[in-house]
Amino acid sequence: MNNQHSETGLRRELKARHLSMIAIGGSIGTGLFLASGATVATAGPGTALLAYGVIGIMVYFLMTSLGEMAAYLPISGAFQVYGTRFVDPAFGFALGWNYWFSWAVTVAVELAAASIVMGYWFPGVPGVVWSGIFLAIVFLFNYISVKGFGESEYWFSLLKVITIIAFIVTGTLMIFGIMHGDHPAALEPGLRVFETGDAPFVGGLPAFIAAAMVVGFSFMGTELIGVAAGESADPATTIPRAVKQVFWRILMFYVLAILVIGLILPYNDPSLLKNGMEDIGASPFTLVFKRAGFAMAAGLMNTVILTAILSAGNSGLYASTRMLHNMAVSGMAPRWLGKLSANGVPRRALVATSLIASLCFLTSLSNNNSVYLWLLNASGMSGFIVWLGIAVCHYRFRRAYLHQGGQLHELPYRARWFPLGPLLAFGICMVVMLGQNYAAFTSSHIDWKGVVATYFGIPLFLAFWLGYKWFHRTRVVSLAEVDLAEGRV
Repeated sequence: MNNQHSETGLRRELKARHLSMIAIGGSIGTGLFLASGATVATAGPGTALLAYGVIGIMVYFLMTSLGEMAAYLPISGAFQVYGTRFVDPAFGFALGWNYWFSWAVTVAVELAAASIVMGYWFPGVPGVVWSGIFLAIVFLFNYISVKGFGESEYWFSLLKVITIIAFIVTGTLMIFGIMHGDHPAALEPGLRVFETGDAPFVGGLPAFIAAAMVVGFSFMGTELIGVAAGESADPATTIPRAVKQVFWRILMFYVLAILVIGLILPYNDPSLLKNGMEDIGASPFTLVFKRAGFAMAAGLMNTVILTAILSAGNSGLYASTRMLHNMAVSGMAPRWLGKLSANGVPRRALVATSLIASLCFLTSLSNNNSVYLWLLNASGMSGFIVWLGIAVCHYRFRRAYLHQGGQLHELPYRARWFPLGPLLAFGICMVVMLGQNYAAFTSSHIDWKGVVATYFGIPLFLAFWLGYKWFHRTRVVSLAEVDLAEGRV
């Protein structure tokens, strides 16, 4: 096989630096720049740090599981292929459509967020105008070539990384008294702020579960390495390197950023409590920069947040397009969507995904946007289902690999702590998923509307899985029949 082309004809033009930044770009966004403030405000800095630590462990095992499979079989649309080969074709079908749906809706969410952010500078311009412009921008990045996408995502993500590093450095200087900011004398940065009021742990177990859910959503996007594997140059080398670098970078950025926020801003600060996308001034990053004396903090953070939104939309459009293309190639989506352009871009799948993202966005503009909210909730749950799928696929892959006589030392990348790693990740992920709206069951009357809206993604996944299984009469693939050859580079 030509090393410049994957098994589906896609070009292998993504380098290690692209893969690292693609995963960082997909997982560092508004979840850190905005939602982190709400997490600290509702759960306290200690609980927030604990939540990031626990979810970080889960993501670590998922990343190493994905790294082992993707380095061995670097295939675009990895989750769908792995689910089909290692578990059951029906499982792969459901996993693929679930992932496509999750990111297609996420692109719509980012379009809505971008229109709100632009209202900071241009309040008189209708938001739909900005959403259309930004959709056109990320569409062009993906339309031109995979290298064009990789380069745009690299620079989008680099700006976010620079901002986080500047934030951590500025905060550290304030905490150690090297930089004197504008804050009450009674709340000088340090442990006194971290332990103010009921901090560092506020709200007990319910607050921790709520924080874990927000943290889980914030980490979503790290799995993009698996999707991009089919277009990476020298995947046996670049994927393990990217997996090792990405997790520790993300965990360092998140944990250090939350620690800085907790040591500078008290959890009961009114500005944190009013946190929301509509108020860029409520971002903990903006608040810390302002206290450090940067007058243009709000404008600066608005620019960074806009970049983060474009980055997430860019990555989401890439991921969903590749998944749809791969399903078309494997016969699980209309075949015409699998056609590639002369330079190896699945443009038909890109156009189809962009149209769906646009339709999802338009539902947010209606007076009754309940359809949009349902899509948003189902999309969030779908992300956790993908993570569960990665753990299941890796467990089956390793067992099949050993069953067929494979030697662990021959794997391009070997995940440690097997089978504890994927099993622990599966358990944590399941608890966070099922606990998303457990409060709806604790009251005297079950909030069925809230239950359905929150957990709608689970029956949706099961419908895809069981429906395909019934229609095609599929069965779980035996370990001896698992295909470990096709797609090897």
